[in-house]
Amino acid sequence: MSPEAAAEVGRIGAVAAMAFSAVGSGLGSGLGGAGAVGAWKKLLGQGKMPTFTLITFVGAPLSQTIYGMILMITMLGKADAGYNPWALLGAGVAAGIGIGASAYAQGKVGAHCADALGETGQGFSNYLAVIGIVETVAIFVMVFTILALG
Repeated sequence: MSPEAAAEVGRIGAVAAMAFSAVGSGLGSGLGGAGAVGAWKKLLGQGKMPTFTLITFVGAPLSQTIYGMILMITMLGKADAGYNPWALLGAGVAAGIGIGASAYAQGKVGAHCADALGETGQGFSNYLAVIGIVETVAIFVMVFTILALG
């Protein structure tokens, strides 16, 4: 394989890291959004004012796209420097799926948090803590992948 082709394989891995992260963010935000809309509907149906705080649960999964972008930029530099292209491809796909899965799970949890907060009006700090714990998985995947690639 030519050096140019090898670098392209590495770049594909880098872009895969960001792309899979973004897919998870999109799916997670959709789930969180569905939960927020459902909670707003319940509140409005009860004649209560819908709380804008629920938007927190919709936007939380978006940060995983940023983690994927950070990983992508790091990996692009390695691809251009001649790093093993197959290692970059494998790491990019695996890490992107891991980060994306975290975003998806965060959206699912966020939907339940929105429902609970909409119904009770209490517990926001607890719900945010759970969202943060799920987020930590994505941070770990990003950092550990960067460390593994040297």
